[in-house]
Amino acid sequence: MNIYKEGAIMAIRVGMVTKEWPPFVYGGAGVHVTQLAFALRERRDISLEVHCFGDARADAVGYPTPEPFRNSNAALQAIATDLQIAENLKNVDLVHTHTWYANLAGQVASNLYSIPHIMSAHSLEPLRPWKAEQLGGGYQLSSWAEKSAIESAAAIIAVSNSMRNDVLASYPSIDPTKVHTILNGVDTQYFAPLSNPHLLEKYAITGPYALFVGRITRQKGLAHLLRAWQNVPAEYGLVLAAGNPDEPAIGEEVAELIAQLQKTRKNIWWIKEMMPHDELQAVLTDAQLFLCPSIYEPLGIVNLEAMACATAVLASAVGGIPEVVKDGVTGELVTYTSDAPTFENDLAEAISRLMTQPDLLLQYGEAGRARAVNEFGWAAIAKKTFDLYTSVLR
Repeated sequence: MNIYKEGAIMAIRVGMVTKEWPPFVYGGAGVHVTQLAFALRERRDISLEVHCFGDARADAVGYPTPEPFRNSNAALQAIATDLQIAENLKNVDLVHTHTWYANLAGQVASNLYSIPHIMSAHSLEPLRPWKAEQLGGGYQLSSWAEKSAIESAAAIIAVSNSMRNDVLASYPSIDPTKVHTILNGVDTQYFAPLSNPHLLEKYAITGPYALFVGRITRQKGLAHLLRAWQNVPAEYGLVLAAGNPDEPAIGEEVAELIAQLQKTRKNIWWIKEMMPHDELQAVLTDAQLFLCPSIYEPLGIVNLEAMACATAVLASAVGGIPEVVKDGVTGELVTYTSDAPTFENDLAEAISRLMTQPDLLLQYGEAGRARAVNEFGWAAIAKKTFDLYTSVLR
């Protein structure tokens, strides 16, 4: 173990590797690593350096795609970037990577410099076969990179108990004692109730509305929600903060479904650009109901953000979502089934029923805020992460 003293405290030197880093954060994994890094940097027993994809930032070392790979498949670009990052991890005590995009950097650095590699599993490639639409043959590369890294890692962090079960089922050769559940968290000061009627005027949002926030990807179930909304009473509005489609086919499908709804309803609002935080916070706060119709979700950090803003949640009961959304307490859950019409009908029924019960939604929202504050704070998550770091360095 190669560590140094910072004052009177021994500080572990950690290399954190991530594709996403502010201002380029587009998903839950990016939110997670940003908040975790902030919480770890608050500790005096860790010296943290962040290595991210893209241009350099003031608080991170950036790595643009190497020139020979600028026009390559996205998976090959990621691997080329990982090799650059790995070369610069020689002066850390351990490396901690997030998502398959970064995993190979950790594995290569571990082999080169004999340092432990810890990886956080935010999702798993074997459970996302639709990624083949986005990456083509690169899906085989991403799957190989994840499998190679996860099977050789010193420890794996699962962001929910459901994800831990998925890791062990997808990679049965892994020693179960290496897989540790450390739940996602939410900054309940950054995400807190903040109503802003003027913002609603900016987007011309009027009347009671439900809200969806997320990338346009099959994983998030947006197409299911849009088909379900055809059977929701027209008096209820729908705000979609949705952009950055994974690939053209799903982007075109979602755009067509939204256009069909907008032909007969004036209260369908599509916000395609990533919203500034204060605007996102406001539309979360002022929504009567937050919707998460995912078909696969290791945890669903966006549900925590909605709960922290005291908004009731209706979500599909997949992955780690039931570990966050307490059915009948902070919101309600809908059973997901691959029978699309059944799932969509169940979604429409639940949305329609809940939107008629504003007092119940307020009750769910208050309970959600309390749960987010009491059970998902980042300081506690940073402490558990630090404890894992020290355990692999012994």
